[in-house]
Amino acid sequence: MKTRIISAAAAIVVAIIVLALHKTFLFPIVVGAIAALGVYELLRAANCKQFPLPTGVAVGYSFLYFLCGLSDNAALWHYALKGILALLLALLFFADHKRINFYHIAFILAACLLVPPALASVVQINEMKYGLFLVILTLCCAWLSDSGAYFAGTYLGKHKLCPTISPKKTIEGVIGGAAANALIALIMCLFYDKLIKDSAVGFNYLMVMLTGIAASLLGLVGDLSASLIKRQCKIKDYGNVMPGHGGVMDRFDSVLFVAPFMFFVIRMGWLF
Repeated sequence: MKTRIISAAAAIVVAIIVLALHKTFLFPIVVGAIAALGVYELLRAANCKQFPLPTGVAVGYSFLYFLCGLSDNAALWHYALKGILALLLALLFFADHKRINFYHIAFILAACLLVPPALASVVQINEMKYGLFLVILTLCCAWLSDSGAYFAGTYLGKHKLCPTISPKKTIEGVIGGAAANALIALIMCLFYDKLIKDSAVGFNYLMVMLTGIAASLLGLVGDLSASLIKRQCKIKDYGNVMPGHGGVMDRFDSVLFVAPFMFFVIRMGWLF
């Protein structure tokens, strides 16, 4: 427990520093590093690490994806980067086809197409009006529903949700997590709008609560997906970046699903 507390405290300090620099080029670089490490952890879990060149291409692509985002022609560079990724993986597959199975190449490609664009949503949200608050809201919607789910599951949980994937999760916990997320999102938006922005934002508070509920459910999908991969790969954690908490994928599995959803909701103008 002591290790978990110290690790969490250190992570909070780092997060505050990164968020304080949200208007600088360091923000997308840090998120890019997180994406690259997350892809590496996935490939290691799926035993793709035994092929260093394809793994290196995937990790490099994941980081370069964010550097391309700093360009004025980001969309064009992203298309080019995806083409280079596909070409390099195909050539490496041809060159080492006696050892590399199509499963490995498909998994590497899937990790590259999922993790960097999903986390890039955080960077895109940061560039919007009220960006810093919306990034914090997104991360809170991805992470804090676990607390509501934990307490609801502990005191009210009777019906297992999916015991073969995550034995501790209950239906009551899911409901408690969704309700907690709706309340947290509501309180955060009320505080920001009324006390910080003097009612200048004008949130649609019904949509805020519905978004919190949807984010909780999407975060659950991300959590269960990551847990299923771990179970099938026979590992406990993806890594040990945060001692006592696991790796990047253990912490950001829910963000991969919540961040793109939040980006869509905000861009559609449904929150304010």
